[in-house]
Amino acid sequence: MATAKQARDVRGLPWLKLLVVLAAIGGGVAWFYGEQIAGYSQASTGYAAKYTCSCRHIGGRDIGHCQEDLLAGMGALWISEDADEKSVTASVPLIESTTAIFRESEGCVLEAWDG
Repeated sequence: MATAKQARDVRGLPWLKLLVVLAAIGGGVAWFYGEQIAGYSQASTGYAAKYTCSCRHIGGRDIGHCQEDLLAGMGALWISEDADEKSVTASVPLIESTTAIFRESEGCVLEAWDG
């Protein structure tokens, strides 16, 4: 005698419902505060790139020590150096990126912003 397969219980996936709700809330917050997030990101990456470039190429310090001197709360920034170009880039992943380039006659200069 054949037995019928039991239907899968959808109620057993509460984590999936929670994930959908959290994604919807996160998307709403990002949409509502998008301009503020972009503005703060642009200002903080500009500050970090310029400061770290000056610290590295004018002060002659290691980039790791320069990162330690940044303001509190800037831990979300990613700092990278291009030794050949003598530039430092600070970025907030997926949001903003700013590069400062060292020039002998001018010091560290930020690249022009697109916004």
